[in-house]
Order: sequence, then C-alpha cells, then structure tokens
Amino acid sequence: MERVEDIFERAIKSPIFKRREVLLPDYVPDYLPHRDAEIVRLARILAPALRGERPNNVFIFGLTGTGKTAVTRYVLRRLESKALEVGSRVHSVYVNVRHRETPYRVLADIAEAIGLKVPFTGLSTGEVYGRIVKWLRRKTGVYVVVLDEIDFLVKKHGDDLLYKLTRINELLGSSRVSIIGITNSVRFVESLDPRVRSSLGEEEIVFPPYNAEQLKDILSERAAEAFNPGVLEDEVIPLCAALAAREHGDARRALDLLRVAGEIAERQGDSLVRAKHVHAARMEIERDRVAEVVRTLPLHAKLVLAAVIAATGGGRLQATTGEVYDYYRRLISIVGVEEVTFRRVSGIIGELDMLGLITARVTSRGRYGKTRVIELAADTGALIEALEEDPAIEDAIDTIAGETLGLQG
Repeated sequence: MERVEDIFERAIKSPIFKRREVLLPDYVPDYLPHRDAEIVRLARILAPALRGERPNNVFIFGLTGTGKTAVTRYVLRRLESKALEVGSRVHSVYVNVRHRETPYRVLADIAEAIGLKVPFTGLSTGEVYGRIVKWLRRKTGVYVVVLDEIDFLVKKHGDDLLYKLTRINELLGSSRVSIIGITNSVRFVESLDPRVRSSLGEEEIVFPPYNAEQLKDILSERAAEAFNPGVLEDEVIPLCAALAAREHGDARRALDLLRVAGEIAERQGDSLVRAKHVHAARMEIERDRVAEVVRTLPLHAKLVLAAVIAATGGGRLQATTGEVYDYYRRLISIVGVEEVTFRRVSGIIGELDMLGLITARVTSRGRYGKTRVIELAADTGALIEALEEDPAIEDAIDTIAGETLGLQG
C-alpha cells in the first residue's frame, strides 16, 4: 500500500504542474487570445465610468466556454486599476446567480460586495433591496454589477429583481449602478418582460464559439504557464482542442480536459501527459458534469430522465414521448407521488434536452404525422449513478435499471 507520506512528499514538487491554478475556470489571464474585439467593445461601453458617468447596461450572450466571464472580469480589473490611477471611484460587483439560488442571496452578495452587512436570513427581499438603496445614497462613484448566468434566477423566480436593479438609479443620488447580465442563452432575452428587456439590453455583445485552431492557441498560452517544460506530448493540446471544438468550441471544457489529464498522469506516477490521459480525463469529466446537473433536477425531472433511460434501453434505442410517459407512470407508482400531466412530461423532456442530458428532435412519420424521437446524450452508467444519489427514488431506479438494462445498483 502506498504510504500517505510518500503521496504528500511528491505533491510538494509536482513533476507535471508548475502552476495548476492557471487551468482553473476562475483564473483570468493577462492575455485572452481571440477576444480582442469583445474586449474593446466592452471597454468602450464601460469607459464613461472613469468620468463618473453611468455606463449603459450590457447583455452578454454566448455558449458555455466562449470567454464571456473571463473577458468581463478582465475588462473590469483593468477598469478598476485605471480608476485608481486617475482618482475615479469605480467599483465592480460579481455574482454568479446560479450558485446563489434565490433573489435574497443575490442581493446579500451585492450588499456584502459594496460593504453593507446583512444577515444570512431573516429579512424580506424588499428590505435588503431597500438597505442597499439607502447605503448607495450615501456613496459616490459608479458600481458595475455583474450577474453571471442570470437566466437561472429568472427561470426560477421571475424577473422582478432584475427589473428593480435596472431601475435603481432612479432612487440614488451621487452614485450610479450599471448592470452586466451574462447568459448562455440567446433566447433568454425573449422571455423577459419588455420593460426589463429595454432597460437591461441597452448594449448587447454576442460571443461566437471558438474553433479548434483558436482553442489550440488558448491551451498553448495556458500550458506554458501551467506545466513543467517538456511534460506534454505533442498530440495532447491538439486532441483537447479537437474534443472541445466538437462541443460548440467550449474553452472551459478544453482547459478542464488538459488539467484533468495532467492530474491523472500525476496520480499514476507518469512523467509525461499523453493522449491516453486525455481520453481518461474526458470520461472523468463527463461523470462529474452529469452528476452536477442531475443533482439540481426537481423530483419529476429525475423520474422523467429515468423513464428515458428505461424507454431507450439504456441508450441503445430511440423512444417516443408516449413510451417515456408510460415508464414515467410506472416509476410514479413505485415512488408513490402524484404524477404530472403528459403535457408537463413533454415539457420536462424539452428541459432535459436543453441541459444536454438527452436529445429530442421532431421527425415526420408521413401520413401518421410528426413525433418526437428521444435519445440519451450522456453516459448511461453516469446518469444512473447520479440518480441513485437521491434516496427518494433510489429503489425505483434500481428496479428500472435491473429490469430494462440488466443492471443492479
């Protein structure tokens, strides 16, 4: 058995990594390849803050991993640095809405970032908002509030908070607030109240996906800082770039592949990071991604996903909505909860499609009309493993897995 002391001793000086943190999602480098146009555009929008004027609100769109957050934080870092140099009062506030879950927690994060303490719970959302307004009335300067993954808040709680934030300047004195909303969905803006859309969408920036060559440039820049010289075999960076380019040019995915491949090589005691480590990293990341997404699903969405697994024979077949609904009703009888309608199950299937767990496309059946064909888009074993983490449905998942897939647990 490997000694713990030996593991710790090797970790002190890694044979693979020089600066592993360079490959982490929240790292913002000093140079962002292939995003010059977006950097310049955002900098021009925010530049009036240096004169004490409120910049226009901005909506930033783009698929996951297209550099939206990195560019925003990069420009704001430079903006605050310039403001300090010239004596302007410019402050940035960053909130990842997906991680905060409720309007109260979003407002609490904003309050904390501007120096106002509010209790973790115990106040109404309106009270916290009122305290923020009162606090800002006594301040001067420009506050740029970034709401990352803003669509998660609106989907769960509506756009009332967003409307209040875009109108907050009407209640302030010498201070000004500008909002930057970041979302992965271009269609998200269409779901907003017209008043919110007009207030928030004063400026819009769309981030296109990266191609494989651009991803290679990004990975090469980061790899030079992250890894010890000579530890990456030649095919590793092109392979990571090619795999990520297949998934809509996701730079975050490419960086994750490269980092996890290095971690696997390190754990295995290899002196080089090879293509085999990249393929192993892809499998590991897929399991982690599936688990994270499935954990956040409501109960009925988990049951519908389990029904898709059963109806498709664990991904070997295609299924229709009707077939999925039949399995869903069976699962409902095992779990013992009230079922939702066929229409709602159809809607949940669309949501699972948007999350990338399944694919659901409408196909023509000639004179029999149209039907929706459903397939799994994630590893079956990873899906079942993630679903079984919920004790409320564990027995139902075991039953379906055992009967339809020949699996147990």
